[in-house]
Amino acid sequence: MNVKKYLNLPYHIVIQHLTDESGSYYFATVKEFDGCMSYGDTYTEAFENIQEAMKGWIETKLENGFTVPEPIEESQYSGKFVVRIPKSLHAHLAMEAEKEGISLNQYALYRLSNEKI
Repeated sequence: MNVKKYLNLPYHIVIQHLTDESGSYYFATVKEFDGCMSYGDTYTEAFENIQEAMKGWIETKLENGFTVPEPIEESQYSGKFVVRIPKSLHAHLAMEAEKEGISLNQYALYRLSNEKI
């Protein structure tokens, strides 16, 4: 597959507005491409710059014989996972869920969705 075909695939681009010691800007990354990033003074500029960075990232991988990852498909995730926790934590969470009048699964989802990931 050539660079142009990769660029037409639905990769996940994340653009964040940031303000730090260097000022206010938009920072862009591609979830599937480790280390592929760019920035711009505006959202549009950041988007255009990340497209250019993606092109260079893909070209470099292909020229050096590496594979380029395919876009992540959300359909490959079932929406459930199993996690083992200490009995004491399980009891605590179950009691908190009961106080709220909801299932342990609903309570765990509520707690996870309020965490910064």
